[in-house]
Amino acid sequence: MAVDYVIDYQCIPKQKLGVAGILERLKGRARAEAVIAAYREQGDTRPASQIGFEFTQSTPAGEQETKVLIAQDILDAAEELTPLEDHCYGCPANNTGQAFGCMAQVEYPLSKQGEDWLLKQLPPNREPLAWLLLRQAMTHVGKQEETLQALRATGRLFEAETASERLFGEFKVTSDNLFEMLFLSGHLRPSYAAMLLVFLNAIPRDLEADEIMHLSDSPEDALERYPFLLKTEPDDDRTVVQLKRFLRSLWLAWGLNVRMLLDV
Repeated sequence: MAVDYVIDYQCIPKQKLGVAGILERLKGRARAEAVIAAYREQGDTRPASQIGFEFTQSTPAGEQETKVLIAQDILDAAEELTPLEDHCYGCPANNTGQAFGCMAQVEYPLSKQGEDWLLKQLPPNREPLAWLLLRQAMTHVGKQEETLQALRATGRLFEAETASERLFGEFKVTSDNLFEMLFLSGHLRPSYAAMLLVFLNAIPRDLEADEIMHLSDSPEDALERYPFLLKTEPDDDRTVVQLKRFLRSLWLAWGLNVRMLLDV
């Protein structure tokens, strides 16, 4: 389970297979390879054409549907990706440097370290403009807090049973609020992405008021003028690494003036 995200930059692979088609093949290949590896560890040397596994997914009606899939069939379908991979190298939306690097995941459950890290990126009141923008944004979140609290009890989305929080004088921000802002607001438009990048210290925010307000316009030279600031550190856990990668993808989407597509 994960948040899947895609930089909505049009390209030949997306035209050929569609975003859903590419994601389905990438996930299927990873799943089939993991199943085959597990069998090999147990000494099972059967060919992939004889290895089956159950896969459960939700139907559009919200019901659970279980299918038996053959590993070789999944790998054969994924081979349709191979002739398209060359289009990814040199693509401005490629965040990872690998084939289909405009697509990635933030895996569940999110760690407490990851939730705390997000809160630490928020602007303190000594950065008054960014702080005021954050306070204004907070008036539009919190509507899904009860739902997120219920999901916490399952342990599937978050490791921590309770949300982390940070006080900002007259208002409070929780990690549930940030999850809602990042992942539960629909596909992320460039103007909204600019706000998130400022809040989470992903781009410089020591700017004049007029300049900050014009970030939502996604200037043509945005990526050169406003470099991405977050670097992977040795003590980052999986969630922090993936959140930083997500934010860098969001930075690229903003600079290219395209949406970030989300599947939560």
